[in-house]
Amino acid sequence: MRKLWIPGAVVALIVLIAIAAPVLPLMDPIRQDVANRLAAYVPGSPMGRDEFGRDVFSRLIWGARSSLAVAFASATIAAVIGTALGLLGGWFRGVVEFLAIRGADVVLCFPPVLLALLVVTLLGPGTATLILVLSVLYLPGFIRVSFAEVLSARSQDYVEAVRALGARTPRILLRTVLPNIAGPVLVQLSLAVASAVVLESGLSFLGLGVVPPTPSWGLMIRGARATMEQAPMLLLWPCLALTVTILAMNLLCDAVRDVADKRGGGGAKKLRLVDRLLPGLFPAPAAPQPLLDVQGLTVEIATPGGIIRPVEDMAFRLDAGRTLAIVGESGSGKSMAATAIMGLLPPAARVADGVARFEGDDLLRMPEPARRKLRGGAMAMVFQDPMSSLNPVHRIGDQVAEAIRAHRDVPAGKAAAEAVELLKRVGIADPERRARAYPHELSGGMRQRVMIAMAIANRPRLLIADEPTTALDVTVQAAILELLAELRRAEGMGVVLITHSLGVVAEVAEDVVVMYAAQVVESGPVAEVFARPLHPYTRALLAAVPDGDIEPEGIPGVVPRPDAWPPGCRFAPRCGFATEACATPPPLEEFENHAVRCIRWRELSA
Repeated sequence: MRKLWIPGAVVALIVLIAIAAPVLPLMDPIRQDVANRLAAYVPGSPMGRDEFGRDVFSRLIWGARSSLAVAFASATIAAVIGTALGLLGGWFRGVVEFLAIRGADVVLCFPPVLLALLVVTLLGPGTATLILVLSVLYLPGFIRVSFAEVLSARSQDYVEAVRALGARTPRILLRTVLPNIAGPVLVQLSLAVASAVVLESGLSFLGLGVVPPTPSWGLMIRGARATMEQAPMLLLWPCLALTVTILAMNLLCDAVRDVADKRGGGGAKKLRLVDRLLPGLFPAPAAPQPLLDVQGLTVEIATPGGIIRPVEDMAFRLDAGRTLAIVGESGSGKSMAATAIMGLLPPAARVADGVARFEGDDLLRMPEPARRKLRGGAMAMVFQDPMSSLNPVHRIGDQVAEAIRAHRDVPAGKAAAEAVELLKRVGIADPERRARAYPHELSGGMRQRVMIAMAIANRPRLLIADEPTTALDVTVQAAILELLAELRRAEGMGVVLITHSLGVVAEVAEDVVVMYAAQVVESGPVAEVFARPLHPYTRALLAAVPDGDIEPEGIPGVVPRPDAWPPGCRFAPRCGFATEACATPPPLEEFENHAVRCIRWRELSA
């Protein structure tokens, strides 16, 4: 904050003096005293008189009023319109992007002076005309800056996290994207204001701006030009005022940008009381349908080399109150499947086939407004990296409250109080103080707890957690897992846990889905799959887990790229049990509550 004091005080002083000009004890700025023209000093005129005998000091103060009014008005108009166009163009792309960017290019084709001459010829000189000209001139800069920043921000995880909460597009743009592009826009605003002061002076100097007798710094420079040899100080005073004002404005807005940039970084279904206290003691009554039933889910991405399928024919089902883990190496398609279910696929990807029924309703064919109401409400998602998923320019409490107000009509004060309670519930010490902190002020474990608080803010019935313990130390990892288990037991949520760690799966999950190269290769109850793995890939994953003094076995090779899936069994190039028969794609065979995709599973399990 100290960086703001000096430039802020200078700019505030200049602006206040300009605003207070009508009430200050100044001489009439347009009153002429020919007898004292070009006088270096006259009692009551500390800066002397100009070529018409007018008081220089009074005209300097009133000139600040005119010049700053034109500069701030034109820069503000350009900032509001340009930022809005860049925001909409960068988010919606397509026609909106074409109109915004190409329109900016057209304006940039006109030299400023020629554009000013054209407008003045059509509308006549004056302050309003000058504001119009400068607004148009600075519009492309704001469009381009905001457009580029929106393109960068829209791909960030914290934007996807807000989409996952079910927020509407206007709310995302105003509450999430706009604050994150405020820094560059402020810098552009400082440059526009400073440049507008200079341009106003230049255009007024040429007779294209402020019309006499209204004083302005440009008109003062114009008048001093003819008498600069007899009275050079007449040229010094307006030039000095311009220099100090421009320098102070640039320093102030740079400081504001640094201070503002914080990036430095529906009700749930209840289980019976006995099930909540002693989960698994008594079998739950047969449900007419699972909480989440995914069948044949296939995701396609069009690339220059053809169609690729990062997720292919995925199937699983999840009952309320249970945890299903999806495991596999990076590139297996785990996270892509989760984003498809949530309706958060990137624009290049699409669901080509399959169904994902949430409480009987197919999420994949549901209209976006209906699915948005579910996201962050009945179904929620915790992303992998809490630092990039949390908005860096909003306080923690505000972000949790935002998750609440996105789905419930709750007053701001009540939402803030509820946010503090949620932070307390997920185990954050001193929640009142932490609610006022920014994401970069919290540790990784605390940020992950905040993400969980946002996810459970509206008591979801389905929670998808994508690598919630990545990059956390063992102690924090255990605490996060225990928190998820406690929430699941208390709320009766169904949890889909995406992870690389089989140790985590063994600890918290009842069911497991093993994915490799976009396909499910094995699924079933955790205890059964881990005790008697049927697929060679599952065996290899288990063998790669450290176990006491036994040295883990690595899996040779890497997961192939989606555009280079091997023919037949996709694990065959890395499998020690592969035969010529594996050149034929194996089907997913189901028996009882177990499924495996391997033609040799019977002999390998014998």
